Amino acid sequence: MSEPGTAGRTPSRRNWRNTVRDWGPDGNERLTTTVALVLLALLALETLTTLSLKSYLAVHIFLGLLLLPPVALKLASVGWRFVRYYTHSNPYRLKGPPELLLRLLAPLLVVSTVTLLGSGVALTATTHRGGLLLTLHVASFVVWGVLIAVHVLVYLTRTLRVGAADWRRRADRVAGTGGRRLAVVCALLAGVVVAVATYPVQRAWLSHRRQSRHDERRFHASKTPDPRSLSV
Repeated sequence: MSEPGTAGRTPSRRNWRNTVRDWGPDGNERLTTTVALVLLALLALETLTTLSLKSYLAVHIFLGLLLLPPVALKLASVGWRFVRYYTHSNPYRLKGPPELLLRLLAPLLVVSTVTLLGSGVALTATTHRGGLLLTLHVASFVVWGVLIAVHVLVYLTRTLRVGAADWRRRADRVAGTGGRRLAVVCALLAGVVVAVATYPVQRAWLSHRRQSRHDERRFHASKTPDPRSLSV
């Protein structure tokens, strides 16, 4: 027979260990790579729209707004690992840091990502079709594109291997699976809510853009002399 009181202490000890493991490096890696898989698909679609913005500008704006919560979750997950590692959390120290090149590029990637999305939101929220905001948006996209290409090349294999682990039945169990699934699903749903809720603003911006372009064409047409008036 067990000693008095030991049965009551075992579950609480187990719960404490599970709680710690939920925020451990293995769970953090799974959350980060799962969100990365989602972002990989969404960003691929978003990048494809840039090949013909004239035709797919509405889709480009909608996807850009949908991306905001998943990107925020990815930054939070990576930021948590950063904080835990540099505050000398033993499990994270044992897991080790990212490669030196990626640690050097990480601040630039974060800044370019925030600038890219922030300038895109600002463009949509205002009536400006060009100027400083558009220049900032395009420049940050170029910088972001180079950095994200390096990031994907380095992490693609690990992301494909680990990213779906929480959704596979036969994968090794890591505590906190339900919480990570919920976080990813909520981020996606929040993205849909943001994109749908701002759809009237998107439509108004696109309508204003079309009207402005129409007015510009009419203005330039009025300034162009009629060839028949020049004939003798």
